[in-house]
Amino acid sequence: MSIFDGVDSGTKFAPYYSREVKGGEKVEFRLKLTKDKTDVSPLLEGFTETFKDRIVEADKFYDYFIPKNATEDMAKIQRQAFAGMLWTKQYYNFDVQQWLDGDKGHPTPPKSRRDGRNSGWKHLHNEDIMSMPDKWEYPWYAAWDTAFHCVPIAMIDPDYAKKQLIILTREWYMHPNGQMPAYEWAFGDVNPPVQAWAALKVYETEKKHFGRSDVDFLKKIFQKLSINFTWWVNQKDSTGKNVFEGGFLGLDNIGVFDRSNKLPGGGILEQADGTAWMAMYSLNLMKMALKICEFDSSFEDVATKFYEHFVYISESLNRSDNKWVGMWDEEEGFFYDLLMLPEEKFIPLKIHSLVGLMPMYAVSLIHKETLAHVPEFLKRLRWFRNNRTNKDKYLVLEDFKDNEDVMFSLIPKERLIRLLQHMLDESEFLSKGGVRSLSKRHTEKYSVSIEDEDYDIDYQPGESTTSMFGGNSNWRGPVWFPTNYLLIESLREYHKYYGDDLKLEFPSKSGNKLNLDQIADELSNRLISIFTKNNDGDRLVNESEKFYRDPHCKDLVLFYEYFHGDNLRGVGASHQTGWTGIVAKLINKYKG
Repeated sequence: MSIFDGVDSGTKFAPYYSREVKGGEKVEFRLKLTKDKTDVSPLLEGFTETFKDRIVEADKFYDYFIPKNATEDMAKIQRQAFAGMLWTKQYYNFDVQQWLDGDKGHPTPPKSRRDGRNSGWKHLHNEDIMSMPDKWEYPWYAAWDTAFHCVPIAMIDPDYAKKQLIILTREWYMHPNGQMPAYEWAFGDVNPPVQAWAALKVYETEKKHFGRSDVDFLKKIFQKLSINFTWWVNQKDSTGKNVFEGGFLGLDNIGVFDRSNKLPGGGILEQADGTAWMAMYSLNLMKMALKICEFDSSFEDVATKFYEHFVYISESLNRSDNKWVGMWDEEEGFFYDLLMLPEEKFIPLKIHSLVGLMPMYAVSLIHKETLAHVPEFLKRLRWFRNNRTNKDKYLVLEDFKDNEDVMFSLIPKERLIRLLQHMLDESEFLSKGGVRSLSKRHTEKYSVSIEDEDYDIDYQPGESTTSMFGGNSNWRGPVWFPTNYLLIESLREYHKYYGDDLKLEFPSKSGNKLNLDQIADELSNRLISIFTKNNDGDRLVNESEKFYRDPHCKDLVLFYEYFHGDNLRGVGASHQTGWTGIVAKLINKYKG
């Protein structure tokens, strides 16, 4: 008897089997979907052999990515991370105009909807298979989540990864003004602009693993991202000083107040993270244009354009004089957000958080071989260096000579060292499972008074104790994979330039000195260790739950949204959070 008997059409079905399973007993259900009716079971011939063949094929496929020195446990973790990334694909359909107007034959929506949430996104009509932040708990796309998802996905399906990035820039997604849609419950919110970075990573991954250089993909996405970049410049730099706001920027409760809403004192928040993201964005687009120049020299001029943006952003972030308040605190050796109140009064928000570490993201080494393809760009580079030196302007380039690699960095070497000393301090940011989002120095509450009202923040390593942004995500102490991954990538980029000439204590004050690439390895290993078995056979992510000591469950791994800043147990969305799947990329680069 077929489960389709009496059914002529339909897109959904649910086979139902009823069996009593006794303790220790094994029951197996085998089924094959077919539109052809047959009196002979389609499972009798070749079923077992076919399954064996598919398992061999899958093993061979995944073995390609596993580094030779990775453990069997790591291999299982990586496979589950990839599987989760594939599983979190989901059909997503949202027509904003239809939602505003209401469905035919149904009650008319309330008038408040017309001017309410997402009412400014009438053009948006999404109907695609999207990569979800978490298919169970966050079944809608988020712009920066999607970008991070694409990095590990590109290892196994680069075409899908490229399509995900492209689709966010299409006319039925991107706002006519150039803004990228953030997520369903507020498309107009602002996520960090990491799409250019992700596009470069996808391009490089496809080239490495599949031997293809899809320059057409770079060209296509570059044009649209340039429009988005212009939106940022026009909308999120209210003072015109190349210092950017942006609001919460995905970091829900990392500040003393909600950075997306009206600020206390009628002020404007000049954000170290917003400015860092834009500096990184400038470098990413510059680098993308330079890569395209290897095939099409017409992109040389726009490479120069984004270099110039980077120069001015860098100057704004670092400069401080009697007419200008920068974000760098020389005494503390850290970057802070600045609350700019009327009458040019500035209040630095002296919080040691990821916000102050993010300027390290904006770093890029351009190889001399690349520069050989862009003589006009190189000429402009020299002019900028010489001109700004003559006028005693802030320099953004480490000194470089002709026929050598050039490193672009948002922060000079001396400030980098001081930032890293904070980041690698176990009494501050460094945990046994990566870099915390807020320093443990804030175990003692930090408070600032504005117009006689106190605003405060303290170290919260696990679940959020505040209601800010619904209280469902916490950036006041836990470890987050996407931001850690960018820190690791930045350290490797710095090392390409400084080499063994720059070594720092790891951890700080330990006396154990490592170069920046070795520090990146150590951070990567700590992140991987969240999932791997310890000497007792437990995984930090599980916090010794008895369920995961069961022989049937001991190797099952959940990729949580974030991780407790002290004991590294999983916190937040608990099934398969896409950007935590980036651990697959870390395992791929594992050195032992």
